[in-house]
Amino acid sequence: MRLNSIKVPHLKASADVRSSSIKLPEKVVIAMSQHGGVPCKPLVSVGDDVKTGQLIGDSDAGFSAPIHSSVTGRVTGMTKVLNVFGVVHEALVIETVPNQILSEEVRPPVINSREDFIAAIKRSGSVGLGGAGFPTHIKFSYDPAETEIDTLIINGAECEPYITSDHRAMLEEGEKIVDGARKIQEYLGIKRAVIAVEANKPDAIRNLTGLTAEYPDIDVMTLRPAYPQGAEKVIIHSVTGRVVRKGDLPSSVGCVVLNCSTAAFISDYLNTGVPLIKRRVTIDGNIVNKPRNLIVPIGTRACDMIKAADVRVAPDRAIFGGPMMGISFYDEEMPITKTTNALLLFSDTKKSHHNACIRCGRCIRACSMGLMPTELDRAFDKKDVELLKKLNVDMCMNCGACSYVCPAKRNLSERNQLAKMFLRDQLQQKK
Repeated sequence: MRLNSIKVPHLKASADVRSSSIKLPEKVVIAMSQHGGVPCKPLVSVGDDVKTGQLIGDSDAGFSAPIHSSVTGRVTGMTKVLNVFGVVHEALVIETVPNQILSEEVRPPVINSREDFIAAIKRSGSVGLGGAGFPTHIKFSYDPAETEIDTLIINGAECEPYITSDHRAMLEEGEKIVDGARKIQEYLGIKRAVIAVEANKPDAIRNLTGLTAEYPDIDVMTLRPAYPQGAEKVIIHSVTGRVVRKGDLPSSVGCVVLNCSTAAFISDYLNTGVPLIKRRVTIDGNIVNKPRNLIVPIGTRACDMIKAADVRVAPDRAIFGGPMMGISFYDEEMPITKTTNALLLFSDTKKSHHNACIRCGRCIRACSMGLMPTELDRAFDKKDVELLKKLNVDMCMNCGACSYVCPAKRNLSERNQLAKMFLRDQLQQKK
């Protein structure tokens, strides 16, 4: 069995450029929702001084992840941030000071058990850095008496065009990725780990193969370049041949999947105690003179990154994330979050006009989940709740493959997301 996939342009202009930092921003805007799950509540107020790494947002909910200050400075405002999905969340505005000081709260965690490890990962604020933002501790919180996990998959596919933040992590922080994988294996009792990398990153494969040579329980697997190879269910199938059924988690087939940058962060946190307060972000696009990866504090505004991007002209389109799954945004004051892996800047972008469906079936052949985007589109037009359920719209992962291959330029992926939101609202109203 081979899951459906498509070919997309590589366009990895920043792959050979070492990551760099930017000048400390004058202020950061730190949203209280940077993960899948329950948003955090602010723990500081306007006028409070905060230090780098200090806990500033938290929630009593299990399905959440705490938020820490990425800078030293003063809280000068509480504002509202409209995220890329159109949801408004609270945010703290922190004006930075020249003397950056690490908080006294920051210290390496003491771990003597599986429970200590999971609790430490939660305190770190770790979430999936590949874009989904799933709280990492939730992935580790399965009951080993009921769920047997035999394979840890470290996801280094990074199959979208332009984005190279994971690629650079595999080159610059390969030791941390391997150490993070080994620590997870040790504390969770997972016998086998696989670092899965697409074949179009031979330098990363060589580096990781060398670093894992002394560890027989860690394999580096080369995957064929395909999109969306990096999707969780797809990479599980590529690595193990197992299929995650509708409504099930990867643990149902004995797997835990973790982005390679997340694995590197876990290693760093266990050794230093510094929580998730910065990340590597790819800067690229057709107006960027020097594509590269910038390591920036969480909460850095897009305008500050655009200043550092060395652009030829002002962009007419800006995207957080990749061209396939990323979201365009209109406000340069919008801050990056833990899940922002790229900022793409374009000018003279083509404006497509969609036409009627010609029933060619390309979208169906492209869908790695085996869905029927054309029928989902019709069901959404009719607002047919039962048909949307029958067609499994909730399995759509918004990879954008259907829209990409459509000769009529229909916004099928966007419509699928609207249909998912509609179905969710209708089901909640029935409750």
